[in-house]
Amino acid sequence: MLEHRIALEICVDSPAGIAAAVAGGADRLELCDALETGGLTPSPGLVRHGLESGRAAHAMIRPRTGGFVYDEDELAAMLVDAAALRDAGVTGVVIGAAKRDGTLDLDAIARLRDEAGPGMKVVLHRVIDLVPDRLAAVDQACALGLDGILSSGGALGAPDGAEMLARMVRVAGDRLWIMAGAGVRADNVRALVEATGVVNVHGSASKQVGAIDPDLARLGFQSVAPRTTDRDEVARIRAILDSMGAAR
Repeated sequence: MLEHRIALEICVDSPAGIAAAVAGGADRLELCDALETGGLTPSPGLVRHGLESGRAAHAMIRPRTGGFVYDEDELAAMLVDAAALRDAGVTGVVIGAAKRDGTLDLDAIARLRDEAGPGMKVVLHRVIDLVPDRLAAVDQACALGLDGILSSGGALGAPDGAEMLARMVRVAGDRLWIMAGAGVRADNVRALVEATGVVNVHGSASKQVGAIDPDLARLGFQSVAPRTTDRDEVARIRAILDSMGAAR
């Protein structure tokens, strides 16, 4: 039995997803738009739904699809988003930026952290999975005073990155928390937690709910089949985590 309760964060991009995540027992929401692209900054309407859910709500700040190297105009837009999310009352923000050499853009991350303001949780997103030295990046995130890091350990899915995640957990110590995310499901979460020592896990817990609409595809508006949060999968993950950890 683990000493601490293991927190479950579910990423959502719709009001229905929020409702399913809450009903399934998620501790925290990560609010995003366009999860099929890895998540973008959520709309004010979705943020309002998240805040009314009764769960802690973190919001992604990512202005576009593609990589994480941002120019000054893009960063300016992200700072406005950070201020708006702060004023809206979200619990935390999920941020990240990189330099052209692949290392973390520490200045951009610090500016976003500062705009979020005191009292806001600040989490580094999976930009860390692309940096050349993830362990050094953990130390950098700690030095910036961030609260957490979301990572797959550099792998396509967190189960395949478990060895690196365990190393990241050891480097972080009690300075910040490492949250295992990507490919987390009920059938692998126990082994993942046991192998890594994480006390935060993240997933979409989603299921496919339809096929590609040919009319939307013809217009270039849809390229993947729609998915939504699966309340039952959230509940299965939560039950497994509850069987492993005792509440603080």
